[in-house]
Amino acid sequence: MKPELCDSSVSGFGADSFEGLSTSFTDVEGNAPSEVKQRLCSEIERALGCRIQTPKDFQYLSERIYDRLHVMVSSTTLKRLWGYLADDVEPRPATLGILARFLGYRDWEDYCVRSVMLPETQSSPVMSRRLSVMTELRAGDCVRLSWLPDRVCEAEYLGGLRFRIVSSENTRLRAGDTFSCSMIIEGEPLYIDNLRQNGAAPLAYVCGKRSGIRFEIL
Repeated sequence: MKPELCDSSVSGFGADSFEGLSTSFTDVEGNAPSEVKQRLCSEIERALGCRIQTPKDFQYLSERIYDRLHVMVSSTTLKRLWGYLADDVEPRPATLGILARFLGYRDWEDYCVRSVMLPETQSSPVMSRRLSVMTELRAGDCVRLSWLPDRVCEAEYLGGLRFRIVSSENTRLRAGDTFSCSMIIEGEPLYIDNLRQNGAAPLAYVCGKRSGIRFEIL
């Protein structure tokens, strides 16, 4: 398991605040409904900026997942989920959780609550501002992130879900650090992956774990 750093040890608003809501996204055998899985596949395709249709595409996605999360999901597993292979094998919950993390969510439950449940019920102001990195940013764009008590950093988007820290105040992030991120939600902790600092092994990092982050596109 990758080491994880964070700026606060107290968790804030999270999927556990909606305990019980996401149970409607599994059947009695614990399998996710096809429409939820189809939505997950569509969001991954939007994040990548391309359709996943050929064996080469599935291998590419498998490699991207490993590059970002350092967890292997085989191209065969991905083909089953996308319906490229016609069989009745259901994806394991762990696999769905990995794919949710690839999109920037904490786990599968977090994905069901924030991407499926909340947009349909419109029950939380958290969803009022979210930034899809792949679809809303272009290489060279800069984003300012801030969180309590006095943390501020600016990051340049490099493309391919990668960022480089340009400046940082009162946080462990340093200018020149790079990281991966696919979704930024205002008011929520920001979970970033593949944080690389001074040639050290990549880490996971949490910004604003206590009260969430604010963002501004510069």
